[in-house]
Amino acid sequence: MADVTRRMLDLLTLLQTKRRFTGAELVTRLGVSERTVRRDIDRLRAYGYPVDAIPGPGGHYGLTAGRAVPPLMFEPDEAVAIMLALAATASTDPGDPGSIGEATTRAYGKLDQVLPARLAASAATLRSGLEAEALRAPSVDIASVMRIATAIHDRQQLEFTYRRGDRSTRRRIEPHRQVYHLLRWYLVAWDLERDDWRVFRADRMSDVHVRTTGFAARDLPETTALDLVKAGINRRSRKAVVSVEASADEVAASLPFEAMEFEVLAPRRTRVTLHCEDWHWLLLNVSHFDCAFTVEEPHEWAEQIHRFAAKVVGRV
Repeated sequence: MADVTRRMLDLLTLLQTKRRFTGAELVTRLGVSERTVRRDIDRLRAYGYPVDAIPGPGGHYGLTAGRAVPPLMFEPDEAVAIMLALAATASTDPGDPGSIGEATTRAYGKLDQVLPARLAASAATLRSGLEAEALRAPSVDIASVMRIATAIHDRQQLEFTYRRGDRSTRRRIEPHRQVYHLLRWYLVAWDLERDDWRVFRADRMSDVHVRTTGFAARDLPETTALDLVKAGINRRSRKAVVSVEASADEVAASLPFEAMEFEVLAPRRTRVTLHCEDWHWLLLNVSHFDCAFTVEEPHEWAEQIHRFAAKVVGRV
């Protein structure tokens, strides 16, 4: 394949991700000059691909929304990435009928059957030597996920039953974004009954119904929907600060499913900020550290953990 053809396919693949790229980003990713990027953009337009270009500061390139673009074939590394993503996702879901995990497991088992021959062998080879640890997360109904996605896209209200503990309520909302955070699926939405933004756990939603009533877009109170999810989680918890005699990478590896902030104090000393519901959860987290640590905040949690540790030592 000629270099120019390869480069054009790479450029089109990037634009099909639906992201917006600056000229500098395309230069870096494609390894060519800015002039070459502009020339390749012009070629794509000449071939009928709808490429938008916003000039000036903050300018970017992207495909025009809503226009059909001919499909592209997967590259070998893309097929491998899909297999790995399917394996990882399937390992975190119990695979109940109709769930995301069940659909993912089926897709993982048949992907190499629908790939071109040159990629199928690589996919089959990868699967034959791959295992993934089962880190279970709540099961989510994939049909509900699609209904929510449709309502977000079409800006239509949603109605559903929401379960929290032993209590269930019927909710009517304007859906904004679905967010995946720490093995959980969330829905960020405007609650029409509470007249405020709310975050819902998707695994607690049932009987999801898309209404015919539309709505106008609203501005989020946070920069992103993920920020709103984190803010909602943190409201139900408390900030804890721990200094750990380990590098930031080692701390992150010890707590792979915790949202944390790091401050490097020394090559092997890191201050970690995280949020926990109570001192028991903080104790559970710090117990993963195979090194010395000090609970700096909250002070009363540090005292409770010290008292607990003293009880344990006294019983040995």
